[in-house]
Amino acid sequence: MAAQFKLLTVFAALVALAACSLPRGAALQSEVLHAKNAENPTFEVVAVTRENIPGILAWSAHSGYGSYHWPNTSEGANSSTIRTGDLLDVTIWDSQDNSLLTNPGERYTKIQNLEVDGNGSIYLPYVNKVGVRGLTTSGARAKIQSRLEPIVPSAQVQLSLRQGRDHSVDVVGGVTKPGAYPMPSRNYKILNVISDAGGIPSGMRNPQVRLIRGTSTYEISANKLFEDGSKNALLQPRDTVYVEPDERSFTSLGASGQESLIYFPKDEVTALEAMSLMGGLADFRADPKGVLVLREYKPEHLAHSGPGPTMQQVVFTFDLTSADGLFAAKKFPIHPDDTVLATESPVNSIQTVFALVGSAFGLTARAVALSN
Repeated sequence: MAAQFKLLTVFAALVALAACSLPRGAALQSEVLHAKNAENPTFEVVAVTRENIPGILAWSAHSGYGSYHWPNTSEGANSSTIRTGDLLDVTIWDSQDNSLLTNPGERYTKIQNLEVDGNGSIYLPYVNKVGVRGLTTSGARAKIQSRLEPIVPSAQVQLSLRQGRDHSVDVVGGVTKPGAYPMPSRNYKILNVISDAGGIPSGMRNPQVRLIRGTSTYEISANKLFEDGSKNALLQPRDTVYVEPDERSFTSLGASGQESLIYFPKDEVTALEAMSLMGGLADFRADPKGVLVLREYKPEHLAHSGPGPTMQQVVFTFDLTSADGLFAAKKFPIHPDDTVLATESPVNSIQTVFALVGSAFGLTARAVALSN
C-alpha cells in the first residue's frame, strides 16, 4: 500500500505541475487585466455597454478618428482662363490691300506658339505686349483686336488656346491612366479627372483619394466621394491627385479564427464586425465574456476638461453572451492599430486538467493492478 500511495502522490504532483503550465493559444482575461488592481495601474479598463457607448463615441470624435478633411464642391466657370505658360495661336484677318500685317495676296497672317510670360503678357507686332493672363479666350481676343484697331481698323482676330503645365492636374497613381490632364474649363472637378484617367481599378481595397493642393493634403474614401455629391471638389490648376488602397489595419490575436494583421475593408469597422473578420471565436477555446480591445491614445487625447480617456493605454472589455454586450459591440468603432484579443476560456483549462487527472488516475490504477 505504501508503494501504491507513493506512486499516486508522484502522479498527482505531475498533474499539478502540468496544470500550471498548460499549453494555451491565448491568455485568460483575468491574466490580462490583473494589473488593473495594482496601486498605480498603467492602463484603464472600460467595460463597454449600451449605456456608456455614447460617451465612448465622443472619445473617438475627441481623438480625431474618422474625420475627413476634404473641400466641398463649388461651381466654376465653364470656360478656361489664360495662365502663365499657356500657348496662344493668333490669326489676324485683314481684307485691305497692302496691309501691314499680311503678305501680298494673302488675307490673313497666323502667329503661333505665343507663350504667356511671367508677367502674363504676349508680344504682337506693332502693338508690343498685351496682358492676357486671367482672361478667357474671348476676352483676350477682344483685347487684342482693340489694340490693333488704331493700326489696322479692319482687322479681325481669331485666337486658340493650348494650356500649359500650369493649367493642368496631375493624376499620379491608383488609376488606369495616370498622367497630366489639362483643365478644359474652370468647372473641372475631382470625379471628372478620375474618369478621364480611366477610373479606379475594381480590385483595390477600399480606395482612398488624396488631393494635394499647395502645402495641404485632403483625403476621402472613394465610397464617400461617390455617394455624396457635395464632396465632388472643384479642382484648381496644379492640383495633384492620387488613389491608394486603405492601409489602416488592426491586429487580431487569441482564440479566434485567425491571428494576423487585418486591413480595414471599409471606412468604419465595429468590434462585432472585427470578430467576423477574425473568423469568429474559436469553438471550445474562446471566452465570449472576455473579448478585449487594446488601444493606445496620444497624450493630447486624454481627458482634461472634455470627454476622453484618463490614461493613454485603455482596455475595452466586451461580454458577447448578452444582448447588451452584442449591441454595444455593434456600435463600438475599431481604430487603426487597435489590438483585438479573444481571450482563452478558463473552462477549457479546467477540462484539460481534468483530462490529465483522469489519465493520471488511469495510469495509477494500472500501476497498482500490475503491482498486485
